[in-house]
Amino acid sequence: MARVWILGSGLIGGGWAASFAAGGHDVTVIDPDPTAAPRLEVLWRDAFAAMRRTGRAVGTPPLPGLAVSPQQAGSAPDWVQESLPEKLDLKRSVFAGLEPFLRDDTIIASSSSGLSPDDMATALAVPGRLVIAHPCNPSHLMPVVELCGGSQTTALVMEQATVLFEGLGKTVLRMNKPMPGHLVNRLQAALWREAVHLASEGVASLGDIERAVTLGLAPRWTIIGPSTVFHVSGGEGGMERFLEALGPEFERWWATLGAPSLDAQTRKVLVEGMAEADPRPVHEIAAARDVALTGLMALLEAGVHRKSSSGGEEQ
Repeated sequence: MARVWILGSGLIGGGWAASFAAGGHDVTVIDPDPTAAPRLEVLWRDAFAAMRRTGRAVGTPPLPGLAVSPQQAGSAPDWVQESLPEKLDLKRSVFAGLEPFLRDDTIIASSSSGLSPDDMATALAVPGRLVIAHPCNPSHLMPVVELCGGSQTTALVMEQATVLFEGLGKTVLRMNKPMPGHLVNRLQAALWREAVHLASEGVASLGDIERAVTLGLAPRWTIIGPSTVFHVSGGEGGMERFLEALGPEFERWWATLGAPSLDAQTRKVLVEGMAEADPRPVHEIAAARDVALTGLMALLEAGVHRKSSSGGEEQ
C-alpha cells in the first residue's frame, strides 16, 4: 500500500483519488478551494457507483483525507498525482512549494494532457522524480494511462510507475519520447480537426459527423486499432496488400484534409451544431456516458480486446 497525495479535487483529481483508493492505497487530497469537500463527496459517490458496476470496486471506502496544503497532509507520501489546471507556471510553482515536504524517493506524476515533462521539472531540485501519467477522462473508468518521462526521469521511476498503475488495473502506454499532447490527445486532435473542417465547410451536420465516429468508427476501434482495421481489410495479404490496393487513394484523401481555424464563424458552427446534435445539459450527457462506459469496460475487461489483439477472430 502506497501513501498517495492527490493535488486537486476536480474531475481528474477526484477520479484518480477513487482509483487509488480502490487499489488499496492511502489517499489524501490536497486542495485549498473551500468547495473541495462537497465536490469531492459527490465525485466519490458517483465514481464508486460506476466502479462497482464494472467490478473495479467493492463497496465505497470512506472519503479520503482532505488538506488545504502539504503542511496539513501528514507524513510524506510515496506518490504524488498532480491534477491541476493545465498552466505551466502554476504547476512549476506548486512543485517548488511541494518538494520540501517530500522524501527524496517520492515520485511526482503529472496528469498533464500535453505539457513537457522537462519544462515542468525545471522547478524541482530532484527532476528525475517527475513523470507524466496522463489518464483519459473519466480517469476512474478509462483503462489507459500514458507514461512519459523527461530527459532526467530515471528508469527506476518509469518502472515503479508502470508497476503501480498496472496494479490499479490500468493499461500503461509508455512513450519513448515526449510529444505535445502525448498519444491519445494527438490522435483525438487529428480526428477532431477533420470533424471541425467538415462541419465548417457544411459537408454534413455536426450530428451526422458525430454518428460517423460513434457508429462508423468506434465499434471496431474498441476491439482493434486504426492500423489493424486496414491490416484486416487487406485479407490474407494484410497491411502489405492494403497498401498496394488503397495506399495511393489514402494519400489523395490526406491531401484534401482540412486545417480549420477556430475563428468566430467556426465556433458558431460548432456551438450551434452541438446544441442541435444533443440538446441535453452537459451533466446529463456525462452521466449517460459513464453508465454506458461501465458496460463497455466490462466487455473489454472480459477479454474481447486482448483476444482480438492476440490473434483471435475479429469480433
